[in-house]
Amino acid sequence: QVQLVESGGGLVQAGGSLRLSCAASGSGFAINDMAWYRQAPGKQRELVARITNSGTTNYAGSVKGRFTISRDNAKNTAYLQMNSLKPEDTAVYYCNAEIWVVRRGLGDYWGQGTQVNVSS
Repeated sequence: QVQLVESGGGLVQAGGSLRLSCAASGSGFAINDMAWYRQAPGKQRELVARITNSGTTNYAGSVKGRFTISRDNAKNTAYLQMNSLKPEDTAVYYCNAEIWVVRRGLGDYWGQGTQVNVSS
């Protein structure tokens, strides 16, 4: 069974930084794209950033220039470096990955979410 586990959320003042991590665990799998989504109270979940297994990235306009997504394929881990944080970045951040698993095929996997709170 493959699981995604996020870490690194917390409370930070506006202008500060946080780094989120998302590690995939299990056996017999290969990861395609990895991404970070977020969901603020009363709002729909939205894509923040995505990275392919070859390192191509794309970002939501609201975070471009402030957030950086990266991954370490050897560790099956994705990161989201968040700088110049704003109160409107407050949300639960979810890791997402497209993963091929032996005897199961390709599937869409989600982490449990990590809370990010940015105070003004």
